[in-house]
Amino acid sequence: MGRGTKTTEFLKECLADALIQLMREKPFEKISIQEIADKSGVGRATWFRNYKGKNEALTFKLIVLWNRWSDEHNVSVRDRFTLQNTKDFFQFNYEIRSIVQTIYSSDMQSAVYDAFYQVMMPQYGANAKECYQARFYSYGLFGLLDEWVKRGFKETPDEMVNILYQVMDDRNDN
Repeated sequence: MGRGTKTTEFLKECLADALIQLMREKPFEKISIQEIADKSGVGRATWFRNYKGKNEALTFKLIVLWNRWSDEHNVSVRDRFTLQNTKDFFQFNYEIRSIVQTIYSSDMQSAVYDAFYQVMMPQYGANAKECYQARFYSYGLFGLLDEWVKRGFKETPDEMVNILYQVMDDRNDN
């Protein structure tokens, strides 16, 4: 008999949490699946049943955190970029900055982008304009986030929203 969805999601999150904890203790490439399983209190088979790699576990955790945060903050549009939800994007990343910085310190920022992209892209079908627009915004916002992380989150989420607006206004000036 298979596990229920809630149990599977819980185990996947436990594994991802264990990975993040281990990333704070040692280099990413030296973390073994056995160590992750031991730290999370499950068997190695549970890891392999749920993940293809460590990057996937990090991406999963970020998506779970986004969905949880969106629920707690009543974010109405959470699966695509709008100018109205920009502050939510920056506020969320600011609140989980210790996790984001841990991921960056292990040079795994691709997991951050993958999570953002998976959140933004699923609803788009064959409409070329929507696909290009979503890709454009996902790369653009990730670029701002990437620089913000590398600058140590020096700006506030509100300042980041203002920077985005300024960047978008600059494109109209050329």
